[in-house]
Amino acid sequence: MVKKLAPIVLFVYNRPWHTQQTIEALAKNELAQDSELFIYSDAAKNELASQSVNEVRRYIKSINGFNKITIIERERNWGLASSIIDGVTTIINKYGKIIVLEDDLVTSPYFLNFMNDALEFYADKPKVWHVSGWNYPFPTDWLTNMFLWRLMNCWGWATWADRWQYYDKDIDGVISDFTKKETRAFNLDGVENFFGQVIANKKGKINTWAIFWYATIFKQSGLCVNPTRTYVHNIGFDASGSHCDTDDIYISNETESRFITFTDVLQEDKLAMDYLKLFYKNNKKTIVMRIISKLKRVWT
Repeated sequence: MVKKLAPIVLFVYNRPWHTQQTIEALAKNELAQDSELFIYSDAAKNELASQSVNEVRRYIKSINGFNKITIIERERNWGLASSIIDGVTTIINKYGKIIVLEDDLVTSPYFLNFMNDALEFYADKPKVWHVSGWNYPFPTDWLTNMFLWRLMNCWGWATWADRWQYYDKDIDGVISDFTKKETRAFNLDGVENFFGQVIANKKGKINTWAIFWYATIFKQSGLCVNPTRTYVHNIGFDASGSHCDTDDIYISNETESRFITFTDVLQEDKLAMDYLKLFYKNNKKTIVMRIISKLKRVWT
């Protein structure tokens, strides 16, 4: 029996070159021609963005290489967070599962294989909530080519409707619901300050969605699937956005593996967590600046 592939949802705005790189790489995926692609194009926030938004829209109407392409052009500017929450909810409620990308993510040819295989393998394992396509630049001399842990990465990801139904961007609820002990664990035992993103949303300094998906997964004691070698390269840190430079500490070893051996031992990988904590400790100052830069990037 041929498995039913998850729909792919891509969110684009005003970066024509990045959008083209993302789509061209995705189209080279082995399963692209059998996959349905939905593209959400946000409307321009102001006159300055209109020309590039229109250029992106002209380009996405010219693409092919997928089983079916549906373009949703927003009539007003939603902003990235609201657009993703709405788009993901709409598509996942119809199809039951989803693969999500943004317009600065270049995927390897086997990205869709990995995501669909993981979605199928863990579909009936409610302990697993999320599949990540990207991983940190960790040492790769591991016995396993994937692992499970608490952290949610959103540079190419997937999930199921029965998990996503619990997503709620309830800022005050998250703040009041997390104990000090939970906040420390959420922050990787105090190594990083992910919870600071929740507070920044509360103060109106940023408007993001992903930290609340991480909070949802965390409160449910959920686990996230990660490849040891990445299937995704983020090209957004290329000086095209405000406060971005070209020296990227997040460049990872890309995988050439078509097949992954998934584990049914549903527990957090301690070695992966140790590497993660070491990564944040060694790059503390640089990471803080990059997180601020990424979160402050608005679609203008």
